[in-house]
Amino acid sequence: MATNLLISGYRSFELGIFKDDDPKIAIIKKCLKEEIKSYIEEGVKWILTTGQFGVEQWAIEVVEELKADYPEVKQGIIFPFLEFGSNWNENNQMKLAQLKKTVDFVDSVSHQPYKDPSQLKNHQVFMLDKTQAALLVYDPENEGKTKWLHKAILKKQDDGNYDCRLIDFDQLQNTTIDE
Repeated sequence: MATNLLISGYRSFELGIFKDDDPKIAIIKKCLKEEIKSYIEEGVKWILTTGQFGVEQWAIEVVEELKADYPEVKQGIIFPFLEFGSNWNENNQMKLAQLKKTVDFVDSVSHQPYKDPSQLKNHQVFMLDKTQAALLVYDPENEGKTKWLHKAILKKQDDGNYDCRLIDFDQLQNTTIDE
């Protein structure tokens, strides 16, 4: 049984989403909500992300909504390195700062600013070691930055028991929003 869930997926720009009111976000959030709720009902207690644009930030917002029905659920943002997001534009930095205030835990794997790609690899290993399951908004037929995490998860699944659910483009396409 998974008690810690990692959520990741496409960055907003990979989905062609550049505004907070894009209707695609509502569909993605609806799919996330259904899957996260299912994981919570199966025993997940902690939900972790890295705070990236797109799916990860939308997931944080969804979990905050779900806390009304599941107040016992906790969520954390674990950055790969110190000062993550400091090179983002002011609006995006403010959004990340707001999200950090809503979660139960914030830290970084490396306590130094970005130096080299090894910090990203160490972060990935850490996140997979601390979770038993992952939920990815990802379609292997439409690669993005999430492909590296997906490959690492597939390798972890070969080595042992690790659950991974994908929300792919077919699922997103078949999801409707009730007006």
